[in-house]
Amino acid sequence: MFTTYWEMEFNPFSKENSTEHYFESEDFKQATARLNRLKESKGIGLFTGSPGLGKTSTIKKFVEDLNPSLFKYIYLPLSTLTVMEFYRAIAFGLGIPPLFKKIDMFHSIQERIVSLSKDKNVTTVLVVDEGQYLNPKILNDLKILLNFEMDAKNYAAVIIAGLPVLNSTLTISTHEALVQRIIINYTFLGLSKTELSDYIDTRLKACSTHVNMFSENAIEAIWACSSGCPRVINNIAEKCLILGFHKNIKIIDSEIVMLVNNDISLI
Repeated sequence: MFTTYWEMEFNPFSKENSTEHYFESEDFKQATARLNRLKESKGIGLFTGSPGLGKTSTIKKFVEDLNPSLFKYIYLPLSTLTVMEFYRAIAFGLGIPPLFKKIDMFHSIQERIVSLSKDKNVTTVLVVDEGQYLNPKILNDLKILLNFEMDAKNYAAVIIAGLPVLNSTLTISTHEALVQRIIINYTFLGLSKTELSDYIDTRLKACSTHVNMFSENAIEAIWACSSGCPRVINNIAEKCLILGFHKNIKIIDSEIVMLVNNDISLI
């Protein structure tokens, strides 16, 4: 196994790693600051960015750190739903029985959110991932679902994450009322060139490896091939370690990186 060859406790670039040693990139810091503001003020937060830039992992770290005595979060990863399926998913997350009629479901969800807030001081946090696939009818209902006491109160926080195309979808005039309720908007940019080396160091230290086997020209090559996308960086770095193991070498250089990148590009 290549991890044994490199004297690692586990694969440092696997997506299965926990958030215990999460690298606090500028994206992470900026998004987390906004998420913390959102949980206090409530309302809707929109987080967009190209695939693999860390939107979901950042939000995952955020909700994992929420105090369960003060917040109840519902994560909806499947955004290709009908309106009724969307309502049922929220009802299930809130622990209430899904009712047959939409109007009954609507009222039961609102009542549960308000009850949690007023009776138990618990804020509902709804996380909707892959928001670019949301049915426009769900977007229309979302603004109505968040209308509490004739739009005088905010009892829930909604986090919508998706690809940049979601921003274009929301520019349609029919979604203007929803856009007006978006109080937080952040676009992920990916790791900067100066962050890349620290990111790799952090991942290696997490698996108890104290020697960085990636040379400076390898780091440069990984940046050139990934444009700072953490998912692509992880993919390249992992395959570099595997190839280095098979070649019985101890230093990953730019040649190894380019060999790996060419193989990935052909997939």
